[in-house]
Amino acid sequence: MKLRKIELKQKLKNSVLALGPQKKNTVCFAKGNYAYMSLEHKDLENPHDFLSFRRNLAYFLKKSPMIIAYDLHPEYQSTRYIHNLKTGTYRLEPIQHHHAHIAACMAENNLGDQKVIGVAFDGTGMGTDNHIWGGEFLICSYKGFKRTGHLKEIPLLGGERAILEPWRLALICLYQIYKDKLFGLDIKLLKKINRHKWRVLKDMYLKGFNSFPASSAGRLFDAVASLIFSAASVTSEAELAIRLEESARRYKSKTKGYEFGVLKEKKNYILDPAPLFKELIYDLNKKEDSNKIAYRFHLAIAQGIRRMAIILRQETGIGRVVLAGGVFQNNLLLKQALELLYKEGFRVFYHHTLTSSDASISLGQAVIAGMRN
Repeated sequence: MKLRKIELKQKLKNSVLALGPQKKNTVCFAKGNYAYMSLEHKDLENPHDFLSFRRNLAYFLKKSPMIIAYDLHPEYQSTRYIHNLKTGTYRLEPIQHHHAHIAACMAENNLGDQKVIGVAFDGTGMGTDNHIWGGEFLICSYKGFKRTGHLKEIPLLGGERAILEPWRLALICLYQIYKDKLFGLDIKLLKKINRHKWRVLKDMYLKGFNSFPASSAGRLFDAVASLIFSAASVTSEAELAIRLEESARRYKSKTKGYEFGVLKEKKNYILDPAPLFKELIYDLNKKEDSNKIAYRFHLAIAQGIRRMAIILRQETGIGRVVLAGGVFQNNLLLKQALELLYKEGFRVFYHHTLTSSDASISLGQAVIAGMRN
């Protein structure tokens, strides 16, 4: 069996077997100052990948881990599988998805158990409130985390179908701003939309049926790209995000980023994209260069990260920022965020050898569970 060996700065208190997420799954066994990660299983819904996952699990179970760590999402095959096993001598520990993202990046960068501002941007992860998270600002260490901010939630009309039909994401974002006047906007995407289907989805949303809220950076990328490229549907989750980055890279001049609003609800800060969408629609109506619009959107995300980091540093005194999650596989966004954060005097950490995708989640799960008493 091929394994990746990772040296840990912090010696774990307990041996841990971590089961990883659903897609881009890896299994990780950690003990003392070392962690061992399996090769990636692309999707546990695939029988071949699930069989390989079970073999890796059986191998590591022979090492008698004291703790088995798993994702909060109840529908992940990794989570279901461990709950169906006969009770052993191990203790089960659920680990929040985005906390694991940040912890994995901390472990790769040999950070001790110190508090950081964690920026975890990805497509989907189950939150502690049973909502879908994916655009998170966390104050965290290995031992725990506090959610201090996030992107404003976008309703997923029809559930996960919205991922493959991103026009649903684009229209609900516009509906929240323009209400029924949205079809008066001069946007090519609107000409592709079945009005009857939209009315059914809108009614579903207004009644709170099958329209799950998601604070997902990945879904925000999808909504924006759907508008820019008039893309009503896709064949894979990351398709539009990749196309959006490629478009933004083609823009070579200087320009300003779009603006987020910042709201405060109780103790949480929320990045509100409504001002961003208004500016973007204005550019689309002017027939502005699509590459420029894509670039301004990327810069808006980076500026939003900087703005939130400054707010949280003022409140907590923490000057270390950790960037993790699949959205940071976007090298343009990563570069922009790093430049802005470095100019503000932050120490910034991100993945260098490990991936920022879900394939690193198991390492984060293992370190978090292993550090707990």
